[in-house]
Order: sequence, then C-alpha cells, then structure tokens
Amino acid sequence: MIGNSRLHWGLFINGELNTTWDTEHLQNSPPHPRTPSPPLLIASVVPTQTTKWQNYPNAEFITLDQISLGRIYSTLGIDRALAVFGGGKVYGFPILVIDAGTALTFTGADANQNLIGGAILPGLGLQFSSLGQKTGQLPLLKVGEVQELPPRFALDTKSAIQSGIIYTLLAGIKDFIAHWLLLFPDSKIAITGGDSKLLGSYLKEQFPEIGERIILDKSLIFLGMREIVRVN
Repeated sequence: MIGNSRLHWGLFINGELNTTWDTEHLQNSPPHPRTPSPPLLIASVVPTQTTKWQNYPNAEFITLDQISLGRIYSTLGIDRALAVFGGGKVYGFPILVIDAGTALTFTGADANQNLIGGAILPGLGLQFSSLGQKTGQLPLLKVGEVQELPPRFALDTKSAIQSGIIYTLLAGIKDFIAHWLLLFPDSKIAITGGDSKLLGSYLKEQFPEIGERIILDKSLIFLGMREIVRVN
C-alpha cells in the first residue's frame, strides 16, 4: 500500500498475513529482482510513487472497480475502500472503519456492502506539524512524544498543544461513532492505521462504553487486498 507518508508492506504466505512493515517512499524506480519475484499487489494514493512501480515484474495494481462495494464514487481513496471492504469481510457488515494515518478518515458500509460515506480530516501527526510549521513561536511536536493523555488544562505550551489536539480529536471520533451507531446499532467499529493503537487506547480511557466496542486491526487494508485476490 503506497500511503501518503510511507510504503506499507504485507507478506502473505498460503493466504495468511505473515508479517507487515513500513519503508520510506522511493526516490527512484525499484531495481528489477535478479530472481523470479512473487506476485506483488499494489494499491496507491500517491500518483508520483505509483509511476515508479509501473514496470516492476509480476506487479498488479488494484483499482476501485475490483472492490465489491456498492455506491463507490470515483474519487474514493483506494486505501479507504480496501480497509472498509477488508474489515467488513473479516468482522462483518455493517462496519465503520476509522483510519488513523496521515489523514484521519471515517468510512462506513451497511449490511448489504453499500458504501454509506464518511469524512476526512487531518490526522494526529499532521495537526501537530501544522501548528509547528505555520506559527511563529509554537514548537514542532511529534506523535511519538505523546505517551499518556496530557492534562486537559495545561500549564505549559507543549502540553497545551497536546491537550487541544488530542481531546478535540477524541471528541470528534466519539461523535462520529455515536451518530453511526444511531444508524446501525449492531455495527462493527474498527480502527486501523499508524496511530490506531494510541488513539484506541485513549478512546478506551476517555469513553469506555465506546472504546470497548472498537476492533483494533492495523492490517485492514491488507485484508481487503486478500479479498480482492480471492474474488478475482
């Protein structure tokens, strides 16, 4: 999966996800392997990175028309489509998938595998970096610096930034989940992406009744890819 910030890899052996890892975006096209390469399934949301893989041997690009979801629109991100499709196939439909990556996205599908829709906003790291880069005196913070929930009413600038971003982000996630459950009370709720573990733990701490319902699975996109292989 070619994401906005990194390349995300998943190795399948006999149909089961064996391991995952991340690497940086490529500066040049990858060299062709000296020995026969295993099938490489690629999905991408970064066109400039996509072109670097066009001539790689035994590679196939996933497109939206391969994903068995109703009501897909042409500009839907392939990462969102794969995550909600994979999550629904593994855990059941209806499902709401929260992808906590560079962008934080909500994507929901009903019991008939029809896309209901979703929302997109800046992710946790992007919110931290935008304040640090677009202001004169605020420090540039990183997600890795946040281990525990900060005090809500902070007495230093660093904690104040963490409080403002994290608590409003959690409140927004809670609101989207609560509204979704009004529409689909028996729906599954899953969170995926690089910041999913951190935000998932915060949600359980702040809103136990919602946090306990959340399925944490960082591999939903790869599970969606596996379903594409099975169907095709």
